[in-house]
Amino acid sequence: MGKWAIPSTLLLLLLLSTIPYQDRVLQANAEESSGSDELADLPKVEEKIGAVPGGLSTDSDVVKRESESMSKRGLRSDAEKFEFQAEVSRLMDIIINSLYSNKDIFLRELISNASDALDKIRFLSLTDKEILGEGDNTKLEIQIKLDKENKILSIRDRGIGMTKEDLIKNLGTIAKSGTSAFVEKMQSGGDLNLIGQFGVGFYSVYLVADYVEVISKHNDDKQYVWESKADGSFAISEDSWNEPLGRGTEIRLHLREEAQEYLEEAKLKELVKKYSEFINFPIHLWATKEIDVEVPADENESTEDETPTETAEDEEKEETEDEDSEKKPKTTKMKQIIHEWELLNDVKAIWLRNPKEVTDEEYSKFYHSLAKDFGDEKPMAWSHFTAEGDVEFKAVLFVPPKAPHDLYESYYNSQKANLKLYVRRVFISEEFDELLPKYLNFLRGLVDSDSLPLNVSREMLQQHSSLKTIKKKLIRKALDMIRRLADEDPDEAAADSSKAEKDVDKNDEKKGQYTKFWNEFGKSIKLGIIEDATNRNRLAKLLRFESTKSEGKLTSLDQYISRMKAGQKDIFYITGTSKEQLEKSPFLERLKKRNYEVIFFTDPVDEYLMQYLMDYEDKKFQNVSKEGLTLGKDAKAKEVKDSFKELTKWWKEALAAENVDSVKISNRLSSSPCVVVTGKYGWSANMERIMQSQTLSDANRQAYMKGKRVLEINPRHPIVKELRERVAKDPEDVGAKQAAQLMYQTALMESGFMLSDPQDFAAKVYSSVRTSLSISPDATVEDDNAEEVEAEEAATPEPEADLKDEL
Repeated sequence: MGKWAIPSTLLLLLLLSTIPYQDRVLQANAEESSGSDELADLPKVEEKIGAVPGGLSTDSDVVKRESESMSKRGLRSDAEKFEFQAEVSRLMDIIINSLYSNKDIFLRELISNASDALDKIRFLSLTDKEILGEGDNTKLEIQIKLDKENKILSIRDRGIGMTKEDLIKNLGTIAKSGTSAFVEKMQSGGDLNLIGQFGVGFYSVYLVADYVEVISKHNDDKQYVWESKADGSFAISEDSWNEPLGRGTEIRLHLREEAQEYLEEAKLKELVKKYSEFINFPIHLWATKEIDVEVPADENESTEDETPTETAEDEEKEETEDEDSEKKPKTTKMKQIIHEWELLNDVKAIWLRNPKEVTDEEYSKFYHSLAKDFGDEKPMAWSHFTAEGDVEFKAVLFVPPKAPHDLYESYYNSQKANLKLYVRRVFISEEFDELLPKYLNFLRGLVDSDSLPLNVSREMLQQHSSLKTIKKKLIRKALDMIRRLADEDPDEAAADSSKAEKDVDKNDEKKGQYTKFWNEFGKSIKLGIIEDATNRNRLAKLLRFESTKSEGKLTSLDQYISRMKAGQKDIFYITGTSKEQLEKSPFLERLKKRNYEVIFFTDPVDEYLMQYLMDYEDKKFQNVSKEGLTLGKDAKAKEVKDSFKELTKWWKEALAAENVDSVKISNRLSSSPCVVVTGKYGWSANMERIMQSQTLSDANRQAYMKGKRVLEINPRHPIVKELRERVAKDPEDVGAKQAAQLMYQTALMESGFMLSDPQDFAAKVYSSVRTSLSISPDATVEDDNAEEVEAEEAATPEPEADLKDEL
């Protein structure tokens, strides 16, 4: 329901209330006018029309009286007073048609009210055991019964019941919330006499019923019947015709024609399982079952199928059967319809128990029931806790054993959540996207709070301020649970080998669990780093990746830092499509040679991740394919730069058409002649490829974000040295320019960029091959047009021959 539903309802009530008031005020004024001679003799405006040139005039006494009336700011003493009247029938119509968007919840409301009534009598019985009575009255339960013939649905509880005064007060007062009033009384130290009363939720019965009976018996009063058709009136009478309840309340709903589906047992079972599965008290349904029973066989049965001839063995067998039949009468199985009470809520609310008393098997069973997961695998981890403070709640969170196949396909468009919200064990909704952020929507579980209001606003809890507090605590507990999953994994153990061996022996079942978690849900952790700035550092600790030193296993940022070289200030990483491709990248040549560790990021989301993860534990991240890479001081760096100054200047001019920002001496190359890097704040080659593959990408924005490209050359490579010598001799050497351009395009492709003109690159490669094979530049491709012309002429008949054939 929208957030304006309640304000608009109040406005409508105000307007409805003022209508009769205005009518009566007009009537009162009219009576006063007819009874006053002075008012009757006053001149009318119509009589003065035309008397004053230029417009109408108003009697001066009328103006005086109006000004006096406005200055009083109060009611006239001689006016007749009336009370504002609220049209109850109209208000009921608003509640029924506007307050609830889903008519299924009527059963939830009634079971919730019944549970409240049972809670009240159970609480009172702690100090007065005799209050429960004897026999069936001591059974604190809820019973649901169907009468398909008369189209009646009944819900009965053995709770506190209601007196005649309670029926008038609770069911005759619209918008009275017994539950919220009870909570207020509890907080102020008052008594508990408000629990079990019916709130606005009761009126949801008129979503499905056009006539309702409420039969109730309180220990302090007789049994009464409240009945109403939601037409603005109700009736109460002493019950002398129904079966005595003993104690409690029975609600009978005479269902509308369009609500006959609620006479089906399967439908009611579904609703109870969905909304009221964890109510403290047993919920029974008077169910119909078909069973096989044995009845005496009919001795006069036809025996047409019997064979007329009998062997000696058959005779002996028949004699044996006759002897058995004398001892045991013959019977046959028949189908029989029976009725019995069926328990609908057999799953216990384990979150109400002490976590130390719940076994792993019970948690696993509860997870499968909650998630409707019928597999055999146990959840990877779970967290069972109670939060106290401003908002109190209990919660159980689970990490599923596998990720759903569509977890990330519609990540930003899906509103689906896997966390169920309960208020006092009554299911409210599983569509609260405010309880957990999207990146944790793979978690399963529930939250049960006694602090949230269970009243008219139960479908508007999305706007409740307490949800922010609950969300904050849930995120912290969820991340702690995932962190604990990593800490308990022997593969994630610290470098201490002796400790690792002990952990393997102790937690053999948990070995490899975090690797499994990361393979299933690792993308969610990365999305969390992007989306959740508050918990970014906590999430970064959960990050896993492969690197040049991880030996094919996953490693963490903490482990990376522990292996950093002395004096290393940056965390080095590189992005690409696969680990195999990155291992051969020219960007890593010098880093590997100097024993630096480099992280491999191969997931497309990693490019976005590193735009938000700027540092970790005071260490900056450095993309080794971008400008700004520093590997310590080189004493000869300035000398080398000066010696290649002319070549770098010439090379930049040779690449004027390629939009190259500059040509520099590289400190990252070892065996490759050159490489192309991007600006520090521009897109990497991998990011460019990702963006170009987007269907709705903006070419103008791409041109801006591509940034500058820098060609870095290896001053120790023989090709680069040869170019320097040739350029020094002849700066206009055509071969040198072609080689420089070809090297740039090759480096561009090797660095992961896409060529803007593949045909030009291919032509340069073929030209280079021609030269290497000593093929003359004047050699041309043979023309096969002559052969085709000769073949066509041979296939074409002569004109004279065609003419003779036609004749």
